Amino acid sequence: MNSKNRKRLLLVASLFLFMLIAAGCSTAPVSSASTGFWDHYIIYNFSRFLLWLADIFGGSYGWAIVAFTIIIRLIILPLTWWQSKTMMKQQEVAPEIQALQKKYASKDVETQQKLREETQKLYAEAGVNPVIGCLPLLVQMPVLIALYQAIYRTSALKSGSFLWMQLGKADPYFIMAILAVVFTFATSYLTMMSQPTKNATTTAMLWVMPIMIFVMAMNIASAVSIYWVVTNAFSVGQTMVIQNPFKIRREREAKEQAKRDREKALAKARKKATKKR
Repeated sequence: MNSKNRKRLLLVASLFLFMLIAAGCSTAPVSSASTGFWDHYIIYNFSRFLLWLADIFGGSYGWAIVAFTIIIRLIILPLTWWQSKTMMKQQEVAPEIQALQKKYASKDVETQQKLREETQKLYAEAGVNPVIGCLPLLVQMPVLIALYQAIYRTSALKSGSFLWMQLGKADPYFIMAILAVVFTFATSYLTMMSQPTKNATTTAMLWVMPIMIFVMAMNIASAVSIYWVVTNAFSVGQTMVIQNPFKIRREREAKEQAKRDREKALAKARKKATKKR
């Protein structure tokens, strides 16, 4: 399984985990008197930070969540940049990985072990670490859970409103769910555009992920949906800046054309040499 598919499957698992944890979490109000590391140091301070941001935005809890999301994305931007560069390197060696998979197609233990060794060797030579692609998701998951709890366990945030939504309840018109789908699909599609090769799994996940996001966003608190929309909109802009698929395609096509030109020139030179003999 390549890094991109691993990342998408991790996102699916993370979303299900989020739903399970959110459903089973404490709903007791959080305050300075809350005990335990998670409640006192994480949830309480998330709540305080959101309320502070709301004061800056004239009491708007919705804009506080938007600002909070952007701040989180800026904090993890270096990690995301590193992830994007690693993925670009991995995309360049993807054809070689596929060649190895065809070479070691047998499913016996010895052959599969050889495939893993050759794959790891190829990744090491290219300076690729597939695990890095999952780190931004792993970082954001605790943030999402903490945000959910901070909203539900702070009365001012839970009962707060933004535009047509009550932050503690699902969007009644599913507009946030639709926007989350649009930006999730856009991010995945732009990333897929930069890949030199595609497979059935990648194409399937391109459609499966937005559907799952839509179903979950229909039932989750609007505050969390706002976070999803803003973070995925940020991802679209980030992809266009760091991993611009149109630029990558042009550069890849230019390299392929240069390679074809060299091969054509060599073939012409060999043909002339043969005629002279």
